[in-house]
Amino acid sequence: MFKRLTIRKNAYYDSVALMSLAQEVQKLPGITDALVGMATDLNKDSARAMGFGGPELEEVGPGDLIIALLGDDAKSLDGAEKLVVARLEKKAGAGKQDARGHATYSSLAEVPIGEGGIAAISVPGPYAAREAKAALRRGLHVFLFSDNVSLEDELAVKEMGRREGLLVMGPDCGTAVIGGLGLGFANKVRPGRIGIVAASGTGLQQVLAVIDRLGEGITHAIGTGGRDLRREIGGITTLMGLDVLERDESTKVKMVISKPPHDDVRRRVIVALEEGRKPAVVCFMGEEGGLSGVGAGKVRFAGSLEEAAVKACSLAGEGGSREIYPQEQIEAMACELAAGLACRAGTASPGYLRGLYGGGTLCEETMAVLARAGIDVYSNVAWRPELFLEDPETSQAHTCIDMGDDYFTRGRPHPMLEPGLRVPRYLREARDPDVGILLFDVVLGYGCHPDPAGVMAEAVREAAEIARRGRRKLVQIAVLVGTSGDPQGLARQEKVLRDAGATVLSSNQAAAKLVALLLKLECKQ
Repeated sequence: MFKRLTIRKNAYYDSVALMSLAQEVQKLPGITDALVGMATDLNKDSARAMGFGGPELEEVGPGDLIIALLGDDAKSLDGAEKLVVARLEKKAGAGKQDARGHATYSSLAEVPIGEGGIAAISVPGPYAAREAKAALRRGLHVFLFSDNVSLEDELAVKEMGRREGLLVMGPDCGTAVIGGLGLGFANKVRPGRIGIVAASGTGLQQVLAVIDRLGEGITHAIGTGGRDLRREIGGITTLMGLDVLERDESTKVKMVISKPPHDDVRRRVIVALEEGRKPAVVCFMGEEGGLSGVGAGKVRFAGSLEEAAVKACSLAGEGGSREIYPQEQIEAMACELAAGLACRAGTASPGYLRGLYGGGTLCEETMAVLARAGIDVYSNVAWRPELFLEDPETSQAHTCIDMGDDYFTRGRPHPMLEPGLRVPRYLREARDPDVGILLFDVVLGYGCHPDPAGVMAEAVREAAEIARRGRRKLVQIAVLVGTSGDPQGLARQEKVLRDAGATVLSSNQAAAKLVALLLKLECKQ
């Protein structure tokens, strides 16, 4: 095994572009592993895990670039390093106009004041607040993709944005759609009458997908970052976003999507919705719809992402109040799939569930649905301490894993960028003779992998073959999140998964309910 560590001091690049570059390098012949990223603590840990160390690595900081390569021979490393350098030099040498003739800038300082609308920022966490403030000073709203930003910095940036009347979406904001423009991982959604404020990326994408399926559309989907409704931040972006939607004449229905907020912040959000002119739907993930707190006038509460989208469409006058998958349909699917489950010898159990998610919110929603059905699920993002997995690499009993968590993405692309990173774990779960159900998500949209279904379809086929050789049956369920306008092709992606043998649903809630029914089966020995 040959290895090479190259450090480029004060060489600053977009983290998303670097992840894509690392993914490209890893596919080169003779390269066994590659890390191309800014020298954040997480990336330095990843380099150490690859076998690198010493003063050179310890002395670098988040403004420096790490190129860490493992390969079969020196020639392979040479080729990989040349590719990285060429890609970086091409980026640095980009002209002042893009392919469409639009002006481009190498720094925020070059942007004429008043010329821009939104600054999309993806930089190492220690620099994110500085860049966000620079954007705000130039009159730009901020879409802050960066993570690892302190609460203190987040509060300072959002308070500055509030003073300037500018939105700060983030940090760690994965998705937004502003006036039809998608930012981050975003779906193509038709114009409509529903405006959304969301503290969840994949949760927002699920809602967008259901709204699209029901024939409605949106005005804006404003991301806030996952911590906006914490007590320390106070819901600054959420409240500002709701004010934007209140003043927008095209918005007829408002929505809020979030994990359960701090009680004081919850009251402020509900009061703001009740004082507005427009009806609203609130989904605080993991809470039952009728138990979400105050609000009896304009505010409707939803217990799931699908329910929230359905209620919003009904209020907008589209589709009526109906679920995509009625309970009787889910029960019929369970009966059909039951024949595919093999009970473990001497038990009445259909086998364990193993869920592998790229979308953290979808993972958490699944666990919430199963908890309501009385089914405990272990996880690396479990709410209950007794169900928290100390070792995310090892499943036990029923397990759902958020593979987009920092543990799995240190120096590696997110599963939505590279779904193939889940395949080894997926096949390992398939080899466990006690496993009867495999569950996974496939998320479409701009910024995501161009063919995620194709990648996972191969894993589905191989898992089925593993089960066949073991003379057991395996149910494989895919949650497909996307819209009819997404570049991957929604219908094509669904067909690829079905042809491979997966049961495909477009609602995460419905998939979780289906799993709950299957796990409650009493198998006949």
